[in-house]
Amino acid sequence: MASFAANSSLFSPNSLRSQVQSSPFRCRCISFNNNDKQINLHKGLGLWGVKAGNGESFSQTSAVRHLTGSLTSAEGLRFAIVVARFNEIVTRPLLEGALDTFKRYSVKEEDIDVVWVPGSFEIGLVAEKLGKSRKYQAVLCIGAVIRGDTSHYDAVANSAASGVLSAGLSSGVPCIFGVLTCDDMDQALNRAGGKAGNKGSETALTAIEMASLFEHHLKC
Repeated sequence: MASFAANSSLFSPNSLRSQVQSSPFRCRCISFNNNDKQINLHKGLGLWGVKAGNGESFSQTSAVRHLTGSLTSAEGLRFAIVVARFNEIVTRPLLEGALDTFKRYSVKEEDIDVVWVPGSFEIGLVAEKLGKSRKYQAVLCIGAVIRGDTSHYDAVANSAASGVLSAGLSSGVPCIFGVLTCDDMDQALNRAGGKAGNKGSETALTAIEMASLFEHHLKC
């Protein structure tokens, strides 16, 4: 970089000054002063910020809008939960974790519908149907696929993931992937309320945030 700057016709030796600044992202931020402009090279982030005399970077100006969902504005939002019955010893605790999280974030019981399906393979189809009904702001998809001795695991896991993705894209309603894909039952139980937490609860949080984002910012 120093060799480039020294030989570049864009900068004169008298006006060129390089500074190495600290960054919260632990990457080097190198700036070059050229008369009244300062160009920042954020290595590792791939961002270019051009600073004029006001000292504000492009990404920090008040004109840039940042849209995000809220976890505190769940009132009036309706949710559907599609749950696979297969491996119910895992999926039921995941469901309970999601319901408990909804309760803690003030989602009313009457605004939640739970739909049971035979297995994770069937989740996507039902999620798409629920999304297209326009009754819900988000659909949670809960299941558990545990690796066995055959390739059946890969087929079901891939189909479940693509099915949930397709349901969201087709319906335009956030369909949240909460299907565990684990090597054994111990891993699954650890993620269904064990030492690794409850992924059903995490799925509910994601659903609230995405529902809020769509309802308050991306609603057509």
